[in-house]
Amino acid sequence: MSEAVEPFEYRVPQAALDDLNARIDLARWPEKEAVDDWTQGVPLAALQDFVRYWRHEYDWRKCEDWLNGLGLWTTTIDGVAIRFLHARSKHEGAAPLIMTHGWPGSILEFRGVIDALTDPEAHGGTAADAFHLVIPCLPGFGLSGKPERNGWGVEKIAQAWGVLMARLGYDRWFAQGGDWGSIVTTHIGMQMPQGCAGIHLNMPMARPRPEDLANPSADELKALGALKHYQDWDSGYSKEQSTRPQTIGYSLVDSPVGLAGWIYEKMWAWTDNDGMPESALSRDAMLDNIMLYWLPAAGASSARLYWESFGDGGIETITLPVAVSAFPKEILPTPRSWMERHCANIVHWGEMEKGGHFAAWEQPAAFVGELRTAFGLMR
Repeated sequence: MSEAVEPFEYRVPQAALDDLNARIDLARWPEKEAVDDWTQGVPLAALQDFVRYWRHEYDWRKCEDWLNGLGLWTTTIDGVAIRFLHARSKHEGAAPLIMTHGWPGSILEFRGVIDALTDPEAHGGTAADAFHLVIPCLPGFGLSGKPERNGWGVEKIAQAWGVLMARLGYDRWFAQGGDWGSIVTTHIGMQMPQGCAGIHLNMPMARPRPEDLANPSADELKALGALKHYQDWDSGYSKEQSTRPQTIGYSLVDSPVGLAGWIYEKMWAWTDNDGMPESALSRDAMLDNIMLYWLPAAGASSARLYWESFGDGGIETITLPVAVSAFPKEILPTPRSWMERHCANIVHWGEMEKGGHFAAWEQPAAFVGELRTAFGLMR
């Protein structure tokens, strides 16, 4: 099978956008929730206004032009087409860096940091801070192909990213990720593929031990409280996607309102906002991201990663350099002490003042600063 890496253009037929609008116009809405907050899910009025904006004011073509203008590429790994952004710095000595998104995000999470990372001199840095960026869509997500057989869990994706970096000719590189991207990047750290010189995580994940539960520190109490909240009130989506991704997929692929509600609620729950997701992320940014689920009909295929890998077996020893940026509104704020059991060489641990689960998306300047610091210690 070909190992070629080729340019890729993504242009959506107008008929697809017309179909989206028709489905929104025909949406069948439920009655208003029986409470005055978000405890039963996205309030009817909030979602109706969000979808109204989608239908009447949002313009997909701006995002489409940006994606194609930056440069999309495609290559096939083990039968699955991997589509990715490849933004090279003008500085030949730039460090190659692969950055991986999660659910319900996309490659667009990194849109606001690409210029500063590739052209640091124009954004408060020096040439020594430059990166060549590789930003792939996870298999089954966004523009990448959809695996037709099971087996594409986080271990395999980590292996695929090593193949991708080799195909691009990078013999020394770094990896970064949050959410599923953090878990993929953690597996890269464990696998140590040829060329990988270190990793950065903005959602470190490690499990507590019995002694942590018996006599928890303040950081551990915070983490355990967040875990309980997640299990009690925030994990319904993951239970469905990890057990019956095909069943929920019918709704997510068929109903734009259903898809919008499924994702918009997480933009509220997981960002550092003042009560509405729009205080953390713009509507256009959220809708660009939702369109990378709607247009490729990726509701079911993206959910299957939960079936493949949710409850992944945990971290083995990582000897590569590891850096972490801990944002205060992260879903599960893992304490440093838990990570140190598995990571023999934590070179940086940054405690951020603001930001949530979508670090690069919510706090691009802080994210860029963290990557410059972290990988500056590994170069």
